[in-house]
Amino acid sequence: MKEVRTLFVDAGEDGVRLDRWFKRRWPHLNHIQIQKLTRSGQIRVDGGRAKPDSRLSAGAQIRVPPLPDAPEPGTRDKGIDAREAAFAKSLVLYEDDEVLVLNKPAGLAVQGGTKTHKHVDRLLSAWGEGLERPRLVHRLDRDTSGVLVLGKTPGAAAKLAGAFARRKAHKTYWAIVIGFPKPGEGVLELPLVKKGVGDREMVVPAQPKEPGAEPAETEFVTISRAGPRAAWMALRPHTGRTHQLRAHMLAMGHPILGDPKYNTPASKELSGPLKLQLHARRLSLPHPSSGTLVLEAPLSPEMKEGFARFGFDEHEADPEPFRRGRK
Repeated sequence: MKEVRTLFVDAGEDGVRLDRWFKRRWPHLNHIQIQKLTRSGQIRVDGGRAKPDSRLSAGAQIRVPPLPDAPEPGTRDKGIDAREAAFAKSLVLYEDDEVLVLNKPAGLAVQGGTKTHKHVDRLLSAWGEGLERPRLVHRLDRDTSGVLVLGKTPGAAAKLAGAFARRKAHKTYWAIVIGFPKPGEGVLELPLVKKGVGDREMVVPAQPKEPGAEPAETEFVTISRAGPRAAWMALRPHTGRTHQLRAHMLAMGHPILGDPKYNTPASKELSGPLKLQLHARRLSLPHPSSGTLVLEAPLSPEMKEGFARFGFDEHEADPEPFRRGRK
């Protein structure tokens, strides 16, 4: 695309991040390219500069500068071979003409980066390129397994992303944490902010008016416990902050086991060889056309190890543990 265009944000895209709005329309663009275009002021929202993570409002006017062309079919650098395509197809939990749902394995990033070459976005070439290529509408951390939803058309992706932005998508994560949280259920409202901690960036609790702080809210329910050592929790994020569940559980004093970043000496010792014990178990959200999608991912091998170690049985869980009179 070599000319400047002005496009408008659809009603179903209200609340969507600017970078994700671009990625849905031009999947061949990478995050670094979008960052450069926003930093230089070539991408503008309602006439003003904006950051890649800026949230868009329905009806907002987006200045779209000349963009690099998508590679010709067969020359795309993200192209995959038959083995990788078969692996991608093996992850499918549900698929129709508008929606694709994958069971993302732990250790597989959703998108690429400087040192990340194997990721879900690359594997989507298994479904085709251009308009045939599914579009990401939300994210999971690299080490979190479970339900990942994508839109198979631009319109479906916009509606699905709108459901997440308007909190119409109800997520249920399973986690194994150290100790036994008291109270055993409730809602934690604790703002979070990204900060440099040591030699890396982390998300940490913040004061509400602290620069960069974002509201964050997590609902939690204890499903079972292994004595005083560990608890099996159901977690529901009401907001979608980076590393929210991991940072919130650490702030509660009950970090998720196997977490290499958000931990304590005690949780590291109890974790031993366990990988991150966090799994996107269930997701309920409106289908782009009609009805409601209710999607569930089987336990990952990493979570099965944790369940076996502490004696938890997945069949003991209420499929919807948050319906008992709470929001």
